[in-house]
Amino acid sequence: MDKKETFITAIKANEGLIYKIAAVYTDNTEDRKDLVQEIVYHLWKSFESFNQKSSLSTWMYRVAMNVSIYHLKVAKRKVSTIPIDGEAINFHEPENNDLEDRLKRFRQSVDKLNLLEKGIVMLYVENKSHQEIAEITGISVTNVGTKISRIKDKLKSQLTKQQ
Repeated sequence: MDKKETFITAIKANEGLIYKIAAVYTDNTEDRKDLVQEIVYHLWKSFESFNQKSSLSTWMYRVAMNVSIYHLKVAKRKVSTIPIDGEAINFHEPENNDLEDRLKRFRQSVDKLNLLEKGIVMLYVENKSHQEIAEITGISVTNVGTKISRIKDKLKSQLTKQQ
């Protein structure tokens, strides 16, 4: 299999992680599509440098998170506009769904975290081990445990304030 075929196979096998990371670091569909393209571009650019010291998915997570964080920093420097879409015009009364409300409050709390903390939460929710999170984020395993504990405390505090 040549480089291009190997890359396409790797992308298809791991497209879920690319979309999940893009969803964590973007607020709308257009930005998400742009970020996914940017991630795939950077994965392609650096594919030959993958040294197989970690698993392919771990390497892809790391590249995707770095691209996402950079993309978000650049986006914050730009003047933001808010597009008006059909959902904003056709306002619906929200359903009285407790789970949906709790998930919305959780998402709002996660959005208040810094970039690294958001990434750690996403990886933690994905059931990645502390070792895998350390490899992806570039911090020590001990630091991962500490950060997860502190993030949990932050989220509990924020969720308690929202109630």
